[in-house]
Amino acid sequence: MGLWDKLTGEFVDIIEWTNDDRETLAWRFERYGNEIKYGAKLTVRPGQAAVFVNEGQIADVFEPGMYELQTSNLPILSTLKGWKYGFESPFKAEVIFVTTSQIVDRKWGTKNPIMLRDPEFGPIRLRAFGTYAIKVVDPSSFITTLVGTDGTFEANDLTDQLRNIIVSRFTDKLGEAKVPALDLASNYDEIADIIHDKIEPEFKEYGIELPKFLIENIALPPEVEEALDKRSSMGILGNMNQYTQFQAANAMEAAANNPGEAGGAMGGGMGMGMGFAMANQMGSAMSGGQAAPQGNSAPPPPPSAAPANVAFHVSVNGQSYGPYDMNAFAQHVQAGQITGDSMVWRQGMANWMPAGQVAELANLFGPPSPPPAPGASVPPPPPM
Repeated sequence: MGLWDKLTGEFVDIIEWTNDDRETLAWRFERYGNEIKYGAKLTVRPGQAAVFVNEGQIADVFEPGMYELQTSNLPILSTLKGWKYGFESPFKAEVIFVTTSQIVDRKWGTKNPIMLRDPEFGPIRLRAFGTYAIKVVDPSSFITTLVGTDGTFEANDLTDQLRNIIVSRFTDKLGEAKVPALDLASNYDEIADIIHDKIEPEFKEYGIELPKFLIENIALPPEVEEALDKRSSMGILGNMNQYTQFQAANAMEAAANNPGEAGGAMGGGMGMGMGFAMANQMGSAMSGGQAAPQGNSAPPPPPSAAPANVAFHVSVNGQSYGPYDMNAFAQHVQAGQITGDSMVWRQGMANWMPAGQVAELANLFGPPSPPPAPGASVPPPPPM
């Protein structure tokens, strides 16, 4: 440093901090040899505090305002220096400016899941995150415990330490609260108040106040969230029998539109069976639960009189569906779900028969195709 810099450093007459960086919590006023002119002007802006340090010992603290430095407003420093009345020589002291306004929107969150025992789900893992604000309320303690000899001290230098305190106390208090996972969302404010009261005394050890502490979310594991979604869906659907019937009706429609390929035929047969199952449930409910014989087994003896409304059962893949009255039967035929080869039975019939061979049903499949005319010769093979 040159002679001019040394001379000007010995006669500093304005001490201030004009940086508006909200992330800087402490800044040391730099000048050569820490020499300050007696009677220098000190400017402390709103949201700041100026702390004088003499040989590592905290001396006077100045709140926002403008000051002329002299023995009258430097009582502690005067005592430490042993100044006598009328002292007007330059003196040495460190000046550290501290941000005392709130530093907001600080993030906290759990690095690893919190293991808890939930009364409904059993052992579960939770993750939580939120925000908080800090404010330096005791600049002397803040400098002594955290800043030390650093020229600057950023909020990020403090983040990890504060987050560790928050997560540790949060985990402990959440476990003690024993709030069911499904009720956590309605208790965020109450839990946050408990955590705030727990950790604020520890923050004050650093000269920091905790004006705000918020829980934004407590998240369940993905598999538990998926199970909750399914459970909610079941609650919205309400009557599961109606939902099953609705799904079966969709399968019937898909089966009717399925192309007649091998794979499609198999899928269509399954869909047809689901459709018949749905119709069978509805028909059984209306008919009082009367069942038809299964497969090709012999039916019960026919009654002495035929029923007033003729109704047929249909065999699909060895399962019996129905009974269907003539209108419903015709709709199944029109949809292609019942053919002339489908096995049917009604009360009064001795055995199952192809639908096309039952007199009451034959007209639903159109007139039968006549056999080849007598004497019709077989056409010769096409020429090579």
